[in-house]
Amino acid sequence: MPNAWSVFRRDVGRLARVSKAWIIIIGVIVTPSLYAWFNIVAFWDPYSNTQNVSVAIVNQDEGATSDLTGDINVGGELVSELKTNDQLGWEFVDEDEAMDAVKSGRSYAAIIIPEDFSRDFISITTGEFTRPVLQYFVNEKANAIAPKITDVGASTLDTQINSTFVSVVAETVTDQLKDAGEDAEGRLTDARDTTVTALDDAAGKVATARTRITELQTGLTDAQTRLDSAVSTLGDVDATLGDVQSAVAQAQKIAAEAQQELLTFTDKVTSAYVSGATLLADASSKMNASIATLSTSLQQANVAVSTAIDDLSAVIEANGTALDELQAILDATDPGSEAAQRLSAVIDALKERNTADQEVLNQLTQLNTDVSGTIDSVKTSADTINSAVSSASTSAGGIRDALMQSIPALNSAMSALSSSADAFSSALGAQRTQVTQAQNLLAGLKTQLAATTTALTALDDNLATAQSGLGGVRTDILALSAADVWDRLSTISGLDADQIAQFMASPVEVDENVLFPTKAYGSAMAALFTNLSLWIGAFVLMVIMRLEVDTEGVEGVSVRQAYLGRWMLLASIAVFQAVLVCVGNLIIGVQTANPFAFVGTSVLIGMAYLSIIYALSVCFGIVGKGLCILLVIFQIPGASGLYPIEMMPDFFRGLYPFLPFTYGIDALRETIGGFYDGHYWQFMGALALFVVLAFVLGLFLRRRLGNFALLFNRRLADTQLLVSEDVQITGRRRTPEVIRALTDGDGYRAEV
Repeated sequence: MPNAWSVFRRDVGRLARVSKAWIIIIGVIVTPSLYAWFNIVAFWDPYSNTQNVSVAIVNQDEGATSDLTGDINVGGELVSELKTNDQLGWEFVDEDEAMDAVKSGRSYAAIIIPEDFSRDFISITTGEFTRPVLQYFVNEKANAIAPKITDVGASTLDTQINSTFVSVVAETVTDQLKDAGEDAEGRLTDARDTTVTALDDAAGKVATARTRITELQTGLTDAQTRLDSAVSTLGDVDATLGDVQSAVAQAQKIAAEAQQELLTFTDKVTSAYVSGATLLADASSKMNASIATLSTSLQQANVAVSTAIDDLSAVIEANGTALDELQAILDATDPGSEAAQRLSAVIDALKERNTADQEVLNQLTQLNTDVSGTIDSVKTSADTINSAVSSASTSAGGIRDALMQSIPALNSAMSALSSSADAFSSALGAQRTQVTQAQNLLAGLKTQLAATTTALTALDDNLATAQSGLGGVRTDILALSAADVWDRLSTISGLDADQIAQFMASPVEVDENVLFPTKAYGSAMAALFTNLSLWIGAFVLMVIMRLEVDTEGVEGVSVRQAYLGRWMLLASIAVFQAVLVCVGNLIIGVQTANPFAFVGTSVLIGMAYLSIIYALSVCFGIVGKGLCILLVIFQIPGASGLYPIEMMPDFFRGLYPFLPFTYGIDALRETIGGFYDGHYWQFMGALALFVVLAFVLGLFLRRRLGNFALLFNRRLADTQLLVSEDVQITGRRRTPEVIRALTDGDGYRAEV
């Protein structure tokens, strides 16, 4: 190791004694830094100047009209927007000028808006959708990056057009939806008020109907009382008719006995006459009294039947009125509701009951007619009997004068009396039959009235249920105005078309959170250009500096000592290169997480690159230098310096882990953007492995490869055109080599 320091001090002394050499050394230190500085400044913020990238815009849009959007000219609106946009250098020209500008390179791209652009846009509203198309022309020959920038501009333009169209459509639809909501809200309010009014009217009619039903029930109760009275009267009539029949039968018996006595006791005619006249007078008196009673009873029955007819007619008329009112309520009620179904059932039942009552009324009317006829018959029969009795009395008056002559006449009169009594008895039997029928009819009428009362009670209950249901429906309708649905409808009518249009145009807002932010693009590129500067600086040292170490002033130096001694000289210069480029970067404004770490890391990376390049150049000579150039060629695309390695072809992705730049760039990025989870030490550790391999190559394989380097440089010297270097294998020979050289000098010389 002392010899290595001796070589280092000797080389420094040689440089110090030649002042002009320091100019070369300073140039070697400064020149690589210029590469980094100029590139960093050039790439500092290139995307802030995209307004200078010319893009021709041709607007041929003629506009269009639809019921949904109204008049629309997307092309015109787009041009207006672009005139206030400075993302690219928009130039508004005609089609011929635009195509000439793109082909000549004055413009990098051209976008042509066709004449049917707006018409295609609104074709979606007609059901015949045609996708709008922008014609995009790009000159990829003019520049490699410019087409990518214009592609982004075209994509942004497409997005802006879509968002603008969506915004316009959304605003129009929202306005129409808002108008429809307001109209629906007004209609619902009117419908609510109308329905509540109708329900109030229906409830009033139901209440009126219930009052009428109560009155009908009271009338039916009175009618039932009168029917009971009529039934009782008909019972009395029937009993009276029975008494009359008995009296008539007794009169017939007396007449028969009188005739028999006239025939048997002719000699006692006078006595029989007196007795018969007395009996006849009694019978006539009793018969007239019975007939008067019967007539009175029949008249009372007739009055009761007439009253029943009037009451039943009133009931039928009231039922008809109730049916009309119920039908009006049914017409005003929702046909599908439960109340409507109940009202319909009640109306049908009441109609059936009214029909039955009408039949009873017809029967009562017929009964009234029959009773009137019976009364007339009784009167006629009474007149006939009275006439017969009068005739008998007249005949008896002249009995004294012509008793014998009058007996036949008396006998004839008695026969006539018997016949009249038979006819009257038959009439009384028929009348009793009619009275029985009238009793049965009144009993049926009473049953009908009871059923009608029950039906009216059920109807009243149903109407009460309907009245309650109508009240509930009214409450529900009034409560609807306070329901969520009404609030939602109010929300629709209160929509803000501008806010919805803005939301539809850009429904998603990206909340960007930048980790390890880099303020300038130049700072992001500084890692690559600084690494390239350090590699170039190390390689320049290999080109202008002698790598072979002579033994002048240093005796007994070994190959390894010579290697380390020259490496220390080159490393010293590499340190100055790294410090200078980093200080310059900081002056330019490259951001760093820690400036001392940035400078220190660059120094370590520069020494690592120097170790790799020095080992290859020393061991393999010009071939090694060629390998260094090949490495830098591979490392620019393959070390993720410009693009993510995932975007590179498989070949470079395979090389990625084995390139020193991979770890040098990543380590320097840590010092620029920020440190995370020990990644810095991982990158520096991986780079240290390359340094270890380089020193293994230089310290342990240098001597074994020395003969190859010697022979190769001699062949280069033979060309007298290519630069070569005298290879000096310093140090002691190994014992096997010495023995072989002594025993077989020619063979050893040939091998060498």
